[in-house]
Amino acid sequence: MQPNKVAQPASPEAPSGDVKEQIVSLYQAQQKIYARAVSGWFARWRWALVWATQLLFYGLPWLNWNGRQAVLFDLGSRRFYIFELVLYPQDFIYLTGLLIVSAYALFLFTTVAGRLWCGYACPQTVYTEIFMWVERRIEGDRMRRMKLDQGPWTLEKLGRKTAKQAAWIAIGLWTGFTFVGYFTPIQELGASVLALGLGPWETFWVLFYGFATYGNAGWMREQVCKYMCPYARFQSVMFDKDTLIISYDEARGEPRGGVRGKRGSEPATKQGDCIDCGLCVQVCPTGIDIRKGLQYECIGCAACIDVCNGVMDKMHTPRGLIRYDTQNGLQQHLSRSEVIKRVLRPRVLGYSAVLVLICVALFVSLLTRAPFKVDVVRDRGALARVVEDGWVENVYRLQIMNATEGVQHYRVTATGLAQLKIDVPPDVVVQAAQARWVPVSVRVPPEVAQQAGTGAHALQFSIERLASPGEDGRTLLEKSTFMVPR
Repeated sequence: MQPNKVAQPASPEAPSGDVKEQIVSLYQAQQKIYARAVSGWFARWRWALVWATQLLFYGLPWLNWNGRQAVLFDLGSRRFYIFELVLYPQDFIYLTGLLIVSAYALFLFTTVAGRLWCGYACPQTVYTEIFMWVERRIEGDRMRRMKLDQGPWTLEKLGRKTAKQAAWIAIGLWTGFTFVGYFTPIQELGASVLALGLGPWETFWVLFYGFATYGNAGWMREQVCKYMCPYARFQSVMFDKDTLIISYDEARGEPRGGVRGKRGSEPATKQGDCIDCGLCVQVCPTGIDIRKGLQYECIGCAACIDVCNGVMDKMHTPRGLIRYDTQNGLQQHLSRSEVIKRVLRPRVLGYSAVLVLICVALFVSLLTRAPFKVDVVRDRGALARVVEDGWVENVYRLQIMNATEGVQHYRVTATGLAQLKIDVPPDVVVQAAQARWVPVSVRVPPEVAQQAGTGAHALQFSIERLASPGEDGRTLLEKSTFMVPR
């Protein structure tokens, strides 16, 4: 795309009719953000969430349960193993319920305390924190990184840059490998990698997810939060004046700077507590100035709170110049207890009630779910046929899915028409976490078929799980139809 050419009026010294052209670029180069390391209460919480989420993500695939991987989404056999649960595609409703719970939890947390998810547990934040830690360990803190980037290429610079990229790539590939390990047994996947026998699909997803982690956390960083993530755009819909957000106390901090007297004495000129050191900007991973008010780029990481509290300690002034507070709290000078009391407002109570109801319903549904499932499929070859002695026969196939970790035995019966006979094995055995197709034929004598008339008639299959040591019997009823031909 060519830059726009804007015609400028001629200067008084220029001859009449002379027009100058000025080239105006439509794009601005992205300024690299060198976030300063920070320590403090919120930083410790953030790192605690980093450790917790990554231990869960990287460690869970290696956990065994009943002789198999504890959490495995086996797409090939269409089985989803989550500890004791064995789920089938028919159990997709539970995934829907989980997504609804996550959405309402996000709404609730955002309404109460802003972007907690973004600041502490979002994968983009977590991996960016990890990659920045690696960068600081290899290249140094903020000033050393800036000096290294601005300096000429030397052997030291090449070595540090190469080591950083190698570490980032290793973390990305291990992340991609772990991700694929949730869909392919991770021990088999590891053996395939060591034997250089990884399949094409596994290779693609390991590289794809690894590259996404490397690119998002190593290079794009704040741009993902500012330009790609939709949450930043609609967060304001969930905020109100009683939402706890990271706030700068302008009444206390302004005017900034000025001249101070000796420590412990009154300042030479009246000024606020903000000394305009700029550290709150330097530690911000998205490069914003929180003193300008709430901005959509703020991810709520609270790094500015930690660094500002450290400055306040050195200046012997109270902490909290930048803090979690509400708009009403700042405007009305509410105390901390008064701010907390406003949390229990109708909006929060409504989200909480809906979230509790959905969680209870999902939990009860999981506890009471049937230990097996049945699908009834009619024979596609013929809806109905007349066999020997004029009997009318319908053929079905029953798919019995065992959702337990043990071998189960089943008995199949049918009701709906008088004198019907069912041809099915008396004891249907289905192995642990497996599915079996069982052919079933149902017949009725000619007089019953004539009395019922042509067309479809209600039929009901009863599939009974036989009781076994430690497990009670259970019966499922599945509806179908019996066709009588003309």
